[in-house]
Amino acid sequence: MARALSGVKVVELATFVAAACAARFFGDQGADVIKVESLQGDGIRFAALAEGRPDLPDENVVFEVENANKRGIALDLKDPRCYEAFMKLLADADILITNWRPKALEKLGLDYETLSKKFPKLVYGSVTGYGDKGPDCDLPGFDYTAFWTRSGILGSLYEKGTVPMNLIPAMGDRQVGMALAAGLLAALFNAQRTGKGEKVSVSLFGTAIFSQATMIQTAQYGTLEYPLTKRTSPHPLNNNFKTKDGRFVQLSMPMFERMFPPFAKKLGREDWLADPRFQDLNDMYFKGMNGVLYDEVQGEILKYDAVEFDKMMREIDIPCAIAAVWKEVLQDEQAWADDCFEEVEYPSGKRIMVRNPVHFQDAGLPDYVRAPHLGQHTAAVLKELGYDDEFVAGLIKDGKIITE
Repeated sequence: MARALSGVKVVELATFVAAACAARFFGDQGADVIKVESLQGDGIRFAALAEGRPDLPDENVVFEVENANKRGIALDLKDPRCYEAFMKLLADADILITNWRPKALEKLGLDYETLSKKFPKLVYGSVTGYGDKGPDCDLPGFDYTAFWTRSGILGSLYEKGTVPMNLIPAMGDRQVGMALAAGLLAALFNAQRTGKGEKVSVSLFGTAIFSQATMIQTAQYGTLEYPLTKRTSPHPLNNNFKTKDGRFVQLSMPMFERMFPPFAKKLGREDWLADPRFQDLNDMYFKGMNGVLYDEVQGEILKYDAVEFDKMMREIDIPCAIAAVWKEVLQDEQAWADDCFEEVEYPSGKRIMVRNPVHFQDAGLPDYVRAPHLGQHTAAVLKELGYDDEFVAGLIKDGKIITE
């Protein structure tokens, strides 16, 4: 069965994660995605230690997550012959995805304003750190700085009096990638109807702000001053608690009036239901009683192991989860049942790879075609563009392309 985006051609001129993630989504759904790299290669090919994996020549699981189901070419775009080939590639493309900074794109005539005149139907996807406008639009942007830190996540979401949390590489990038994919699909739909392309821009900074919209918007009222402690949280039962075996469980009881009674009864603390201090969330917060309830609940939960407590909450349909670590997630029965993972064969054995979370019922899961080696498809793509063996050989001799 043909996948939804079969026949769509995507050119990716990007490094690292966010833009590549968007392109991977198109590749999974049948588009012909051609990843264009410099002769040095995408930096994510060489970031093993920072990501906690061995530096193996044919086993880069992080690169695979963003770049499977693509073809790959390596060109020196400063060479006029390679630049001409790239223009031919764009002439037949539906979408260009890039995360190059604005000044670098303008220098090579690869900015949207220039390309839209040459290719009016082209849909142009751009990932930036801080956006296309404003005083900091040309700053380097990685998710550690633009997504996590400047947006308010790192400075707000940790226990007051401690230190900020350790950050997770590329978590913000993948949110940006999926937001960009959604925008590109809308622009592609319109381009196919009208014949007019569009620029779709998504930034790490803006995506992080949108992700926190609830709290960033309410911050203007000054009711809560982050960072908080668990005891000063406005909802003591939307919180995490330590268990008898040293694990942590997270509770979520947004409907306090409905959820608190069965919770209290399950823990054998019906007295809480008659206690005038614990009858109303707003009253608790403004009278400083939320910390008192938190302490009492924490005392009860310390009587149970995490698995035992989780089972108790399931029995009364109260949202609860044990704080898992990544090695546990790899073995999570629900994750496997819902196709979050796939096993891929590598020289060292089978590795568990993470799948895109968007599933299509009728089309089923896409095949997992390994990410290209640097320059793996350069010669083939150049020949598709009409160049002959002699032309390709000349570029190889001059060191302007990499082929395999």
